[in-house]
Amino acid sequence: MTNEQLRIGLIGTGRIGKVHAANIAALPETTLTWVIDPYIAGAEAIAAERGARATADPAEAFASGDLDAVVIASPTSTHADLIERAIAAGIPVLCEKPIDLDIARVDKLAPVVEGSGVPFAVGFNRRFDRDFSLARERLIAGEVGDLEQLAIISRDPAPPTVENLRTTGGMFRDQTIHDFDMARYFAPDIVEVFATGSQLFDDGAKQTSDFDTAMVTMRTSTGVQISITNSRHSSIGYDQRIEIFGGEGMLEVGNAGTSLVSYSNATAVKTTTPYQHFFLERYAEAYLEELREFSRLVRGEESRCSTFADGRAALLLADAAELSAREGRVVRVDLDR
Repeated sequence: MTNEQLRIGLIGTGRIGKVHAANIAALPETTLTWVIDPYIAGAEAIAAERGARATADPAEAFASGDLDAVVIASPTSTHADLIERAIAAGIPVLCEKPIDLDIARVDKLAPVVEGSGVPFAVGFNRRFDRDFSLARERLIAGEVGDLEQLAIISRDPAPPTVENLRTTGGMFRDQTIHDFDMARYFAPDIVEVFATGSQLFDDGAKQTSDFDTAMVTMRTSTGVQISITNSRHSSIGYDQRIEIFGGEGMLEVGNAGTSLVSYSNATAVKTTTPYQHFFLERYAEAYLEELREFSRLVRGEESRCSTFADGRAALLLADAAELSAREGRVVRVDLDR
């Protein structure tokens, strides 16, 4: 691979697709050459804005000869098929999470991807957040001693639509899956999952038999305890925090605010602005860094990208949490099998 710009195709022109399109255009090492979506008007709009070509048919772009890689940001139900087709064409893939909602389909796809030698990455963008990455580096450096407890809090500002809930696989496979990957980022050898879920406020969750509130407790093979706290609403804004506790200290990553300015007077001290509203603001730089790392992977350079195995492990944990919450029991997992 030369140092010329990587020619990237984008599949999917929804909210996250637009983020990827902007980032591909923003990085000096990448250029957007194809935009692919059955909703051709959406593809044509982004293509016209970015100087790319538009098509409703992935096969046209895959056979064009001017694609070095593809970013899959289409609905989850399309991921596995598109991955398989891109890999068969020898085109490196960055796919949004999850790989698929069915672990059997993921397991069937695993040898195809892993045996191909074609670069592949899963879009767990939080690994590329500057502060989460720094906290992990400091943990590895031994600043807090051996890890004993990891606490992850992740609350969205508002519930998704009922239509979204019907297609995304439920809270654990849609929202919590990011937190499962974060848990493995700090403590990969998880062997035990216990989860509880509630329907406290969201009619959509009740209509789809999903949860709007959940807590997960996990344990590693060495006894490290991990907790994940989720909610589908948060009046304080996008709530994203991590606490890393060890025998010699603690590391904390707090929420990102909209301003560093605080105000104090006779009735309040250090009143500050709200937290950032949602993931598009909170993880804007992480998405950009993810694309940089994917570019390195495609060029054959050292990269921090999440692997197919990472995507599979996160889905296994999501499935275990779903089973645990439904049956009220601890579920053992083997993420390496």
